[in-house]
Amino acid sequence: MNKDNIIYKIAEHIIKRLYILVRWSVIAVFIAVITGLIGGLFYFLLACSKTFFNSHWYAILFLPCAGVVIAFIYKKFDRAGKQNTNLVIASIHSDKNVPIKMMPLIFFSTILTHLFGGSAGREGAALQIGGSIGNFFGNIFKFDDKDKHVIIMCGMSGAFAALFKTPMAAAVFSMEVISVGVMYYSALVPCVIAALVSVSVASVFSADVEKFNIAFIPEFNLINGTKIFIISVLCAAVSVLFCIILHKCEHIFKIYIRNVYLKIIIGGLSIVILTFLIGTNDYNGAGMEIIEKAVEGNVVWYAFIMKIIFTALTLGTGYKGGEIVPALFVGASFGCLAGNIAGLSPSLCAAIGMIAVFCGVTNCPISSLLLGFELFGMDASKYFILAVAVSYMVSGYYGLYRSQKIVYSKYKSEYINVNVRD
Repeated sequence: MNKDNIIYKIAEHIIKRLYILVRWSVIAVFIAVITGLIGGLFYFLLACSKTFFNSHWYAILFLPCAGVVIAFIYKKFDRAGKQNTNLVIASIHSDKNVPIKMMPLIFFSTILTHLFGGSAGREGAALQIGGSIGNFFGNIFKFDDKDKHVIIMCGMSGAFAALFKTPMAAAVFSMEVISVGVMYYSALVPCVIAALVSVSVASVFSADVEKFNIAFIPEFNLINGTKIFIISVLCAAVSVLFCIILHKCEHIFKIYIRNVYLKIIIGGLSIVILTFLIGTNDYNGAGMEIIEKAVEGNVVWYAFIMKIIFTALTLGTGYKGGEIVPALFVGASFGCLAGNIAGLSPSLCAAIGMIAVFCGVTNCPISSLLLGFELFGMDASKYFILAVAVSYMVSGYYGLYRSQKIVYSKYKSEYINVNVRD
């Protein structure tokens, strides 16, 4: 066939792209099966941990002991103390290696934290599990650095989807969280396939899908839109407060208490004392039940403050877990409060608070919007997109992950390439 023939050129083009598509599809399915099985098992064990803790009130007394175990295993296997989500994000920027031992470390330490009442989420574990699995197989298959970045993001999406059962948000989040202002579209196909397949695989362990129903969605008009605009500004401020307190707490304990065992014991004892003083375990664990109550419009006004304190003491002193579910808790409870004050549906405002604070702490507007659609449906989409846009701008350059790069300014078409603020 004549190589100048247009049919030949189109066929050659399609065949080359099909090869790339099939190659990455096979890789993504392979990674998704692994992350789905591990993520599903992890989800199941976290659910068992929550059940155990809720039915055994005295388990909180052993939190300091669990802390000692966590400190010991990390001191033994992670002497540099850098095996965390920041390392996974940094690996995309600087070709750093993500060791496979990160996976069992975060897996078991997060379960211990939840089993005895530490206040933490699970997405930190998801990103570390997925990133370490992706990096491991990238090394096994001798991928070059650029392809290894894609397979790491693929693993992150698979594990995130397995734990949160939100495949759209999971697929985009791993591409969006690395660099603010830049989306790694080269990973789009593998991340989407990994997220979708991983959710199905994880259902072997649990078919639960976290969905919330907004009790009442008022008509979108100038008055209601203005109220949501103001509430979104306040949610952005809460997201900044959340990030600052988490980072400052960690920094203070690191500076003034250098002994890792003493630090984590003090943190555990603080959680125990606070839990008994308050007389409830609402602020221990991830707190999904309180998020549900907030979306129903029924939560105490100070819940978001208490969750920030509990989470800062837990993660700042060395316990393991994620920050995002606590951030959703903070957003939902603050949104519910703001809705009651503003005379607007507290159920809707709790949903707005969740996605606005999520956007503020992660700097991921598209993922935030998709998360809102997957958790609450499309009926409040106009409110969601307004809240995400406002929170993204007002939250500025703060964030949960120190390795996250702000590549382009949020305020003008300007390349800045700086790390997020503490």
